This record gives sequence, structure tokens and C-alpha cells, in this order.
Amino acid sequence: MKKNDWKDRLNIVYSTNPDFRYETGSEEESETIAKEKQMLRIQLDKRNRGGKQVSLITGFVGTNDDLNDLAKLLKTKCGVGGSVKDGEIIIQGDFREKVLGILQGEGYIKSRMI
Repeated sequence: MKKNDWKDRLNIVYSTNPDFRYETGSEEESETIAKEKQMLRIQLDKRNRGGKQVSLITGFVGTNDDLNDLAKLLKTKCGVGGSVKDGEIIIQGDFREKVLGILQGEGYIKSRMI
């Protein structure tokens, strides 16, 4: 049975092509690569943050669930807040050294500070 959800077909009026497939806009997430192969970069960022400093972790390749799990681990171990936006982990405050130690302890051996 075909999946025929009208919400997936928004902005399409009519098609005469019998082989036409609606674009649902869902993107496939890439598989999470091994921790040893991740090239994570840790940097201090102050731009567009009202003068506040944040530790920014970039370069993660994998699913959003794994990224959120890593962010939760870092926020818990550092004892601060943070978020995940656009594939980047944002940790409030300057915790570059601590984050580097945590990542290396978890097996992310190619992590580096910028």
C-alpha cells in the first residue's frame, strides 16, 4: 500500500506524469563514523553572543541523535548549559581544555583546539 499523506504533498497542485514522486524534503542522515576517526575542532567563540564566551565544537559527522548524546555528555561533565545548532555543539563558557580532556577520554583521539 502506498503512503499517501497529503502533508507530504504541500505546494503541488497536479501532475499528469504517472511516475511522478513527490519531494518530501526529508534528508537522509549520514552514518556516525567511529570515534577514532572523528575530526572534532574546539574553539572559543564570542561573535553574535552579546559578549558572552562559548566553547564551540564542530566537525562531528553522524546522526543528530548521536550529536545530541555527545552534547548532553559534555554539558553534564562541564556542569553548564549549552545547545546543538546546525551540527555544532555550543557549551556556555570557556571550557576548551576540559572539553578536550573529556573528548579524548571518550575515545575521540583526533580532537584538537583552535
